[in-house]
Amino acid sequence: MIKPGPAFTRPRTPAAKCLHLVRLNPIVTRSELVEATGLSQPTITRATTALLQAGLIQERTDLTRTKGRGRPTVPLELAENNWLLAGIAIGTSSTYIGLYDTKGRTIREDDITTPVASLSEADFIEHIMAGINRLTAGLDQALVSVGVTTSGQVDEEGLVYAPNLGWNGVDIAERLRFQFSVPVVVTAAIPAILGSETQAADIASEDKVLVLFADDSIGAALSNDDGIQQLTPLTDPQGRPAQESLSTAAVLKKAAEQGVTVDSIADAPRSILDERAHDLGVVAARLVREHHPNTVVVAGSAFVDDPQAPRHFASAVREEAPDAEVQLRMIPTHREIVRAVARAVALDPLLRVPLELRKVRV
Repeated sequence: MIKPGPAFTRPRTPAAKCLHLVRLNPIVTRSELVEATGLSQPTITRATTALLQAGLIQERTDLTRTKGRGRPTVPLELAENNWLLAGIAIGTSSTYIGLYDTKGRTIREDDITTPVASLSEADFIEHIMAGINRLTAGLDQALVSVGVTTSGQVDEEGLVYAPNLGWNGVDIAERLRFQFSVPVVVTAAIPAILGSETQAADIASEDKVLVLFADDSIGAALSNDDGIQQLTPLTDPQGRPAQESLSTAAVLKKAAEQGVTVDSIADAPRSILDERAHDLGVVAARLVREHHPNTVVVAGSAFVDDPQAPRHFASAVREEAPDAEVQLRMIPTHREIVRAVARAVALDPLLRVPLELRKVRV
């Protein structure tokens, strides 16, 4: 069994770099790959030959171009194959499973009701395995990897620590590896949000992107030269753990302390919502001053379910970091987040170690 390594690192091997560029450019030549990567022509030739043999790319002989007496130029593109990549996004009350091909297209998807905190670890994993088996049934495609995102933190050993799920050092990867005999990547959802951004970015891009997520859990991640760094721990403007003061549970608790019972964030007192939006802006501004990102992407119910939150948040960022030249962008729906992180973690092993996955397939 291969060890896929840290999730969402930038393409390092020649094959991974070539595959990344072929994905972003529908038709590309080997000489263009040489120019884009800075690698030598022989290195690119070896990498593309390996990708061709793996069935991940193909030559477009119908678009062959001849220039003078030299060898004809044959463009490359992504190939159709029978590889299947699974992505799982674990939520507090439901889990999304998506199946994707190597082009990132959704083959099948499903939502499974999984109130994680009230299920045993064994029962939850059984639900997930059954869901994957249902989705793959009848498909003439081979599962080559499984990716999982979850709230909370995931350590270097792949153990999950997520208070909102009731998990403290849970190893879900081992059971999935045993069941499906494929590489399994487990990562926190917040880096996966950023991973979905970097997978679509130019290989030479030096832009730094910061993601701030505020929902049942609170967290941030930053893109850097190597890949993605999760920023922990986050504290609010008063120095308290952000998870305890700015999460959805914290908002509902504050409302209850004021004698107000609410079923959703949208029903919470305006003063509490405005305070949270402002404090999240202060947290973001602190991260902007420290890390100097080009873009800040925000996501989660703190922004989506409160129409006034983005305005208060942006105002606080501008006030606390007036000299920062940073763009603010919001992922508008929870569904978009879930699909983005599931696809990102599903594609991650393919984009980092494509030739290793070929060994699994063989």
